[in-house]
Amino acid sequence: MFTLSPIGVVRSGRKAPEDDYWGEAGATIELGPDVPAEALDGIDDYSHAEIFFILDRVAETATERWARHPRGNTAWPRVGIFAQRAKVRPNRLAATIVRIQQRDGRVLRVAGLDAIDGTPVIDIKPVLREFLPRGEIRQPQWASELMRDYWSPPA
Repeated sequence: MFTLSPIGVVRSGRKAPEDDYWGEAGATIELGPDVPAEALDGIDDYSHAEIFFILDRVAETATERWARHPRGNTAWPRVGIFAQRAKVRPNRLAATIVRIQQRDGRVLRVAGLDAIDGTPVIDIKPVLREFLPRGEIRQPQWASELMRDYWSPPA
């Protein structure tokens, strides 16, 4: 058992956990009162950061433990929860790589964060190219279909 404490909170115009249209989602991450501003020193030297957050609006009873059809679509194969990025995960943990736009004291402004307003942030890490995948990335066709509109602008 582990205990995680939020280091900040997401502020965003997105209030509902929708599946698509996150492409123009701007957000800020406000550090918590017990986290000093200096924790963000140097972050604006990077173009991107990885944000780790808790999907706290997903009820524990709604989580999928081991396998399901992604988004409930039976046209896609039933796959293990660790072979998809669904929000109904056993530990409700999420991570997204965002573009850093600006740091202002205790606030980090980012683009492309698929987290709704009030979401607790548990960590921020800079993206280093040495940690990005080496070589070609492979994924199943259904995953490409699922992601078709994920980063599109709102309809």
